[in-house]
Amino acid sequence: MRSRLLTAFVLAALLIAVVLYASAGVMAVILGLILLIGGWEWSAFLSVAMGWRTLYVLVLAGLAAWGSHYTLAATRFVPLMELAVAWWLVALAWIVWVPGRVGRLAAALAGALALVPTWIALVRIDARWSHGSEWTLFILSLAFAADTGAFFAGRSFGRSRLAPRVSPNKTWEGVVGGMLLALAIAAACDSWFREPWGSFLPLCLAAGAFSVVGDLTESLLKRHVHLKDSGRLFPGHGGVLDRIDSVTAATPVMALGLMWLGAGR
Repeated sequence: MRSRLLTAFVLAALLIAVVLYASAGVMAVILGLILLIGGWEWSAFLSVAMGWRTLYVLVLAGLAAWGSHYTLAATRFVPLMELAVAWWLVALAWIVWVPGRVGRLAAALAGALALVPTWIALVRIDARWSHGSEWTLFILSLAFAADTGAFFAGRSFGRSRLAPRVSPNKTWEGVVGGMLLALAIAAACDSWFREPWGSFLPLCLAAGAFSVVGDLTESLLKRHVHLKDSGRLFPGHGGVLDRIDSVTAATPVMALGLMWLGAGR
């Protein structure tokens, strides 16, 4: 726990400094590195040789670069976010009804639909939106808050298992704790963004709920290949995917919802 908390504080400080003070180009590169590392960790779910894993990461990078250019117009960016949200609804059905059925193609497509739209959305928001760096930091903080609240509430109060066939340690009490912390972050930050409470807070709760699906999807795939963590990069936390799984599901929901509210301009 001590190493987990220390790592969390260091990562939080770095995150705030990078998002708020790095240029849009530097931020895109940093997010790109996260995409590549996350893609490499995801490739372990495919159970293929190193060469195929490397090719998978290169394909993800190519899709991200092409997709970023293709979606420069909002009329193309919005459908991509809609596709990403639709994918996470499919992932929810996967978790609920057929968590034991995991094929290479399904795992590969899941990685592309999780990682590529997230990179495109965060880069676009940071570079092109009014108050883009603040929105980027908020989206990341919201997902991390839902994850953190779920962890501590689950440890303290968890009794009712959420998805025992996917992740036996996750509980409904943890989900409630995560949603409450996400709601608190959203309410506190709305004094800065000044979005209408009646639509902004439900949007944030929806993003928090989707973040749980992102977390469970990674757990499903790790369980299939008998991995506890996606990597060992962060002491006490695991790999990159273990830190961003909730972000990959929350980001398209927030991006799409904020554009509907008129914030994405």
